[in-house]
Amino acid sequence: MELLDGKATAQGIKDELKLAVDTRSAQNKKIPHLAAILVGNDGGSMTYVNAKVKACDLIGFNSSLIKYNNTVSEEELLAKVIALNNDDEIDGFIVQLPLPEHIDELKITMAIDPVKDVDGFHPENLGKMMLNLPAFLPATPAGILELMKRNKIETSGKDCVIIGRSNIVGMPLSIMLAKNTEIGNCTVTLTHSRTKNLKEKVAAADIIIAAIGSPGFVTEDMVKEGAVIIDVGTTRVADSSKKNGWALKGDVDFANVAHKCSYITPVPGGVGPMTIASLMINTLRSMEIQGK
Repeated sequence: MELLDGKATAQGIKDELKLAVDTRSAQNKKIPHLAAILVGNDGGSMTYVNAKVKACDLIGFNSSLIKYNNTVSEEELLAKVIALNNDDEIDGFIVQLPLPEHIDELKITMAIDPVKDVDGFHPENLGKMMLNLPAFLPATPAGILELMKRNKIETSGKDCVIIGRSNIVGMPLSIMLAKNTEIGNCTVTLTHSRTKNLKEKVAAADIIIAAIGSPGFVTEDMVKEGAVIIDVGTTRVADSSKKNGWALKGDVDFANVAHKCSYITPVPGGVGPMTIASLMINTLRSMEIQGK
């Protein structure tokens, strides 16, 4: 068993990006600027946004964090999105999900300029992805593919089962892995809550990608010898042994599953850092596409 170390792989990407920023700075060119909108005090969202801001600092990007409380109106949030669209200083921005129930997430996403949509959620970017046209790929699926590519995981001809059909991870990732690309050519089965014989399907997979937010869902009897496992789950669970009172748990029962795998991602330190690295790549590309 080998760990797919997302933290180490992401650091390599950050080093490459820092070199690109240093080169631009030496040439008196614009430095990439990423903005993030955070609504409310959700612990997971705050953790991710803070990690994104920290990554910007380490790479040398400029960053702006815009915070609202849970009572912000949809109109006010839309106005800020439009303002960021029109702000030439901002190269790319994200609206951290989830949003409060009174705000239409799709309406907010649709309002983002696709050229600044570095999270890759706008329908225009998703449509271009489907057609193999240049586009910003959703950050988490793109990070997973980059992790597999840089660690030389063989995908061509492999049977891949994805657990979870969200628009953020499962659905786009199923398309990306099925494409005729370097990290692709998989036979993909996208499973979900209505899937029959789920355990049997997962147990037959060469590559398992778990993305449902259910700690320990994938158990030892669901994994065949030599499988590759990508654990996207990051759920906070109570843990009195931790100073903050909680720990992050993945969708895979790591302790009992890892010995059967050829490769497996840890939680934390697997997919999370790669998501942030992908976001940084998209931000630099966004600036370049805009000719800045």
